[in-house]
Amino acid sequence: MSFDARVFAHPHEQVVFCHDPASGLRAIIGLHSTALGPGLGGTRFHPYASEADALADVLALSQGMAYKNALAGLDLGGGKAVIIGDPATDKTEALLRAYGRFVETLGGRYFTACDVGTFSPDMDVIARETSYVTGRTVEHGGAGDSSVLTAFGVYQGMRASAQHVWGDTSLAGRTVGISGVGKVGRHLVQHLVDEDAHVVVTDVSRAALDAITAAHPGVKVVGSTEELVAEPLDVYAPCALGRALTDDVVRTLSARVVCGGANNQLAHEGTAKLLTEKGITYAPDYCVNSGGVIQVADELDPSGFSFDRAKARATGIFDTTLAVLERAAGEGITSAEAADRQAEQRMRDVGRLKNIHLA
Repeated sequence: MSFDARVFAHPHEQVVFCHDPASGLRAIIGLHSTALGPGLGGTRFHPYASEADALADVLALSQGMAYKNALAGLDLGGGKAVIIGDPATDKTEALLRAYGRFVETLGGRYFTACDVGTFSPDMDVIARETSYVTGRTVEHGGAGDSSVLTAFGVYQGMRASAQHVWGDTSLAGRTVGISGVGKVGRHLVQHLVDEDAHVVVTDVSRAALDAITAAHPGVKVVGSTEELVAEPLDVYAPCALGRALTDDVVRTLSARVVCGGANNQLAHEGTAKLLTEKGITYAPDYCVNSGGVIQVADELDPSGFSFDRAKARATGIFDTTLAVLERAAGEGITSAEAADRQAEQRMRDVGRLKNIHLA
């Protein structure tokens, strides 16, 4: 296995390689920090080109989860897992249960949940081998589809961004472009349509686009992300895979606000500065898309899951986003730096009391 610089870019507490030849499982679990509590983060099922690519992704994603959970005010650390393979062809009961056994070996230092390529019924299968699972189906006492509050949180972040840029939380009459209308994007469309925003969408899945146009005939569809970012947008919402904000995309964008559900949207560290220089307000992804983790984290409450309680907490994403944007403006830094400072401050102030979560 060959490594590149991405592998060593993120300090981590623990990285676990999981291999079960009988089921075909190849997975990696990354724990970035458990200073605030056990690491919580989803399991991504994706056909990575190489094991090095999968490792680089899980390291970046688990660090993002540490910051996301800290910024959301949760007593949880940052963890993430990736399963290498095509979920459409490689996902089996045996593979998921083998993965669950590896999660169990961590003894509660990592709680898994849904992510790209995995769903609540998959969590029910994994839970047959480990109790360290969230995002289970409602029938099994879980929170169900976490994309519901992920989208709600992104919508709250979008409203906060509108307040920061235009002095009004309303998105009525604004044109919002959404790249990716899968689990999160389709719920976000609903929020925006309900507020009388003009919505333009694209997705690599024809079925996903057909579902959107069937439910919302007024939504405009374009053929690619390149076409979407060239549209006259007020808000751009990346809701597919990460690194969507490349230099070319930023240079093309007419939008005044970027606020979407995808993780790790910035293609590189300089992208945030490029956005600022162009006068585009970037609502940091891990700040606005934390509604999903807030939803599944509520399953860990001793009293059981309460959607109303989780939604009330996710409403706070509005205030958190506004505080980050105002901090960036006040300190003359990018919003990405402001979000990092806010998360790091909480990890220092609270995390020093706990240091490392012991199973």
